[in-house]
Amino acid sequence: MIKRLAGCVREYKRVALLSPALIIVEVIMDVLLPRFMARIVDDGIGAASMGGIAKYGALLFFCALASLVTGVYSARYASVASAGFAKNLRRDMYYKTQDFAFSNLDRFSSSGLVTRLTTDVTNVQNAFMMILRITVRAPFMLISALIMAFSIHKSLSLVFLGAAPLLIAGLALMMTRAYPVFQKVFKTYDRLNRVVQENLRGIRIVKNYVREDYEIKKFNDVSGEIYDRFSQAEKILFFNAPLMQFCLYGCTLLLSWLGARFIVAENLTTGELMSLLSYAFQILMSLMMISMVFVMLTISRASAQRISEVLAEESDLKNADSPVSHIADGSVSFENVGFSYAGDEGKLALRNVSLDIKSGQVIGIIGGTGSSKSTLVQLIPRLYDVTSGVVKVGGVDVRDCELRSLRDAVAMVLQKNELFSGTIKDNLRWGDKNATDQELVRACELAQADSFIRELPDGYDTVIDQGGTNVSGGQKQRLCIARALLKKPKILILDDSTSAVDTKTDSLIRSAFAEIIPDTTKIIIAQRVASVENADMIIVLDDGAVNDTGTHLELMARNDIYREIYTSQTKGGGEGGAA
Repeated sequence: MIKRLAGCVREYKRVALLSPALIIVEVIMDVLLPRFMARIVDDGIGAASMGGIAKYGALLFFCALASLVTGVYSARYASVASAGFAKNLRRDMYYKTQDFAFSNLDRFSSSGLVTRLTTDVTNVQNAFMMILRITVRAPFMLISALIMAFSIHKSLSLVFLGAAPLLIAGLALMMTRAYPVFQKVFKTYDRLNRVVQENLRGIRIVKNYVREDYEIKKFNDVSGEIYDRFSQAEKILFFNAPLMQFCLYGCTLLLSWLGARFIVAENLTTGELMSLLSYAFQILMSLMMISMVFVMLTISRASAQRISEVLAEESDLKNADSPVSHIADGSVSFENVGFSYAGDEGKLALRNVSLDIKSGQVIGIIGGTGSSKSTLVQLIPRLYDVTSGVVKVGGVDVRDCELRSLRDAVAMVLQKNELFSGTIKDNLRWGDKNATDQELVRACELAQADSFIRELPDGYDTVIDQGGTNVSGGQKQRLCIARALLKKPKILILDDSTSAVDTKTDSLIRSAFAEIIPDTTKIIIAQRVASVENADMIIVLDDGAVNDTGTHLELMARNDIYREIYTSQTKGGGEGGAA
């Protein structure tokens, strides 16, 4: 895990190394200050020597100035390195998720990924800065101050060693109890993000059903759970400060009492006692900083593991060793295909599917809810891999095709379409980034979108709000169809993508397909028989298996499921439907 995260430092390695190097210089200057102060007291003030005061005063000023300068620059470099490290972490995780297969994304919730990219990265960034500064400064200060203290008076310096076991035992006890609590906290953060995302996405439903109180309670419950867990962890870590203060004040009292006795016995000077008290403060502050590092590392360890999980995840979909980069045509064949989302052949969503679709054909897919219509078409651009059997596009197994080439040859328009923040032109050019304005207009005319676009205040330059909330469902579907047409695919998949438009508009769109992209294989998933009755072949799916295939007339003559769907839509399902 540490090696994987450390690899994200990359171009900030130089400043990351400069910061601790400057800290070492800063610490050396800091530990010299009490020694020079002792000289001023003993050799300057005690000896009534202005020369001694001036000499050691100048050295004191130089050390203080050097400590200040190196401290400022080490902090600056640590800030740059930690901010850059966080930037690379976010970049690497984001790029990693872009390569994930749908099956990988299914293992990480969207709310969990958001938490990892935000809260977890911030925790690790803070820990990294602390490692660069305090993790170097505190141990080096501790050792240097102890050496200086022992060089002044060995017996008095043993006081510090007496406090160490108490501190170490206390810190170890706190860390072992706090870490499991922080692990639970970040999992609860995922739930909080999920609650907020669901509420924002479904805010219209929430208001329509007057469920604001329910959603507020759900949010308060999760938020309260985070509060309780953080409070539990803080109650454990609370003992850190009293423990440190107890050791600090205890050591100071012991040094003052024993030091006074040594001064009376003339085994210690006043200046040396002052410097020992300063070193006591430095030593115990170093121990306090080390305890802070442990606290921060305890918090960030859980975050680091969650980030490392994303970086270590390998996509379930990879190119073959020598992938085929050219897709010959839009023909599609399924050869005894079985598929399970869990990869378990005992829980198949598709079973024994065998189909032969010729390039340029219009294929209709119809079936009841849960019959795996969408699952079937997702195997064509290899959004998932089959559990058994083979799917071929252009005569080649999709697992042997180069992924980018395969997906470039397939365009999908979904029922739940997604538009991105930006202008209508920006969204359309997802289909072809080099498309001219004339090509954009032509695609929108074919998708029956041009008329409503021209009625908008800024036409094709109208800005689409996040999620496309300023256009209707039918308008959004038509924009997405136009976007798919601009891609000029070999295979066009329409997954119930005209459900929000009227029958006349649906018919005009299908007529445009036949006229403009005759060589493109068109696969239409529909709830309305009218959307597929003119197809070259209609596939009837039932419970994940192909129930029958044929033309509209053939299926009307022999298939009960198809006939029942057609009758229910054209005649209202008999007396009950008419009523």
